[in-house]
Amino acid sequence: MLPLPTPRHHAVHEGHPRACANCSTELHGEYCHHCGQHAHNPVRSFAHAVEEVFESFWHLDGRIFLTLRRLLVPGRLALDYLQGRRAPYVAPMRLFVVLCVLTFFVGRLVIHLGDEPDGQGPNLSVEAIDRSLEEATTVEEVERIRSQRVADLEEAREALPPYLEPARVGMDRTIAGLHAQADARVRALGGTPAPRPAQATPQAETRREPSTWIERIGARMARNAERLQDDPDLLTNAFLGSVPTALFLLVPVFALLLKLAYLGSGRVYLEHLVVALYSHAFLCLALLGEMLLSLLADWTSTFVPLVAAGMGMVALALWLWMPTYLLLMQKRVYGDGWVATLLRFGAIGTVYSVMMLLAAVVVLLLSLVRL
Repeated sequence: MLPLPTPRHHAVHEGHPRACANCSTELHGEYCHHCGQHAHNPVRSFAHAVEEVFESFWHLDGRIFLTLRRLLVPGRLALDYLQGRRAPYVAPMRLFVVLCVLTFFVGRLVIHLGDEPDGQGPNLSVEAIDRSLEEATTVEEVERIRSQRVADLEEAREALPPYLEPARVGMDRTIAGLHAQADARVRALGGTPAPRPAQATPQAETRREPSTWIERIGARMARNAERLQDDPDLLTNAFLGSVPTALFLLVPVFALLLKLAYLGSGRVYLEHLVVALYSHAFLCLALLGEMLLSLLADWTSTFVPLVAAGMGMVALALWLWMPTYLLLMQKRVYGDGWVATLLRFGAIGTVYSVMMLLAAVVVLLLSLVRL
């Protein structure tokens, strides 16, 4: 009688791990029966990495809190993931995309640039155009200031290139507002505004409306540029809002810089990409904090200036912590000495900072056009 075949475990093909990298339990299939982690290593296969991005993309459970807590310690989360402890955490691509999208939408809320309800550009009050008119003490001084300001604006308007014709309409409105402010000041000083010649009145009605794409772009940028002059803080908010998009675009570039800096380390590109994703996930989290601090500082500056000043100090400390975090993360993940780490960090940081600045400026200009 032939002996019965003994039960055998599932065959382990070449390259398939025999034990779970997360909990060291012996594997009997594609998933660990103890912790549930998949046997494949996503940083060794591009197909698996893409699969992990789309698998249960929005199914964020309690792991997100553990992941974020681990992310706050420089390099801990990336090192765990690269060493195979993946089950307790949200996948790096999923974490980065969620934080990037969240930061992007908060950035849109922080930015105050946009089209006015009537589509005619910023609603400039009479008092906001020229403060020196309000400080004038005689009718003669008002007329002198008016003449000088109008002449300067008309000269700047005529210097605009043809493709920025719509911007001249905005300057005409500014001139009209300046005349209105000057007339109001003359009346306040007991005088009577002199009638202006017809050619000195704003010529917005004689200007044609923007008809081409580039003219509409020029008109939008001109309107938003006027608002930036009135409130320079809007530029800071707009820049903060553009950074998340720039971060999203530059993740693979940062991974490539890591790959070049650590040639000979034995790490494949996808492993560097994991480091890049967790680095940028932290940067998105930090930017989110900066935006919230900026909003809180704006809200409290009028009522509690001391609290607003404290928010500014916290924001400054957070800006300083960002490069420090990245340095400590690079040191922990790659395990080099401080001298080698500082040299590589300096080279990567210099190149990446320039690219980030250029990308953020481009995105900012596009934001001024779209809003």
